[in-house]
Amino acid sequence: MLVLRVLVSHPVHGYAIGQRIHTLSNERLQTEEGSLYPALQKLLLKGWVRCSWAISDSGRKVKEYCITPSGRKQLDVEMAEYRQTNRAIESVLAGLETKQKGGTASGATRPAFGPTN
Repeated sequence: MLVLRVLVSHPVHGYAIGQRIHTLSNERLQTEEGSLYPALQKLLLKGWVRCSWAISDSGRKVKEYCITPSGRKQLDVEMAEYRQTNRAIESVLAGLETKQKGGTASGATRPAFGPTN
C-alpha cells in the first residue's frame, strides 16, 4: 500500500521510493532493499505498477516505477481496508481505556470476555 501511495504523484525509482516512505513517515519507517525490490516485482506481476528506464539526478540509469490504473484501484481498496481495520483497532483500544478507568465500554455489568455466570 505504501509503495503504491508513493507512486501516485509521479514515477519514482526504487531507491527514491524507500527514501520517500522514510521521509513521509517522519523517519519512523524504513524499507530495506531486500524487501522493497521483491515487493516491486510482485506489483509489476500483478499489473499494479509498470517500469521504464530513466536517468537519475546523478546521471545513473535507473528503473522508474509508476502506478497503473489498476494499481490506483487496488490502492483505493487497500486504503479502505486499512481505514476500516484502523477504526476497529481504535474501538478496541478505546474500550480497554474505558474499562481500565473503572467503567465498561458498552455499559454492561458483565465482563466482555469469559464466562457469563
